[in-house]
This record gives sequence, C-alpha cells and structure tokens, in this order.
Amino acid sequence: VQLLDSGGGLVQAGGSLTLSCVASGRSFRIYAMAWFRQAAGKEREFVSAINWIDGSTHYADSVKGRFTISRDNAKSTVYLQMNSLKPEDTAVYYCAADPTKVVTTLDWVYWGQGTQVTVSS
Repeated sequence: VQLLDSGGGLVQAGGSLTLSCVASGRSFRIYAMAWFRQAAGKEREFVSAINWIDGSTHYADSVKGRFTISRDNAKSTVYLQMNSLKPEDTAVYYCAADPTKVVTTLDWVYWGQGTQVTVSS
C-alpha cells in the first residue's frame, strides 16, 4: 500500500486547511486510517483516526472540536479538515493506514511521506 498525503501549507492563526491522503496498491485492505503529526524536535503524536468500516472516529484532546476526519471509500481517500488553526499545530502531518486495527500509538503498518503545515501567529 502506498499513501500519498498532501494539502499542507502556510496559514495564519485562525485559518483552515484540508489535508488529503490517497491509498493505492494492488488488492489492499484497509481497516483504519489516521493522521499523526511531528513538530520540530518533538515526537510524532496521534491526531485523529477513522475506522474504514463503520466510520467511527477518534481525536486527540488537543484537536477536538477543531479538526474533522472523514473518508471517501470509493476514492480510498481520507481527509483532515483543520479549522481554528493555532501556531502549536505547526508540524509535519503524516497519514497512516492499517489493515487490522486502529490505535493511537505509532503501531501502524503504512505511512505517507508527510506534508508540512505551518501556522503563523
């Protein structure tokens, strides 16, 4: 499975961005997809995840009420709508996918290359 994430950029505080991640490959199976982020000098952390089967979602406390994860099964694409962005949201955002589970740890099988999100104050 290959994951191609995109949509990052530079935005002012209070602004919005939407990230996209497209999954591709031969005969792949997805159980869940997620977004993680890694700020400079910090560890990669969980942001949000979505169950590909029933659409149930999970969010880190730091983004609840501001970020929304969604999926388009037909396009094998997951989105992360980010509103009310803050400077502390600045990070490289990574898409992840797994064929069997959804967790908030880094234990995901497939990873995208990352897309930079920079929020200016």
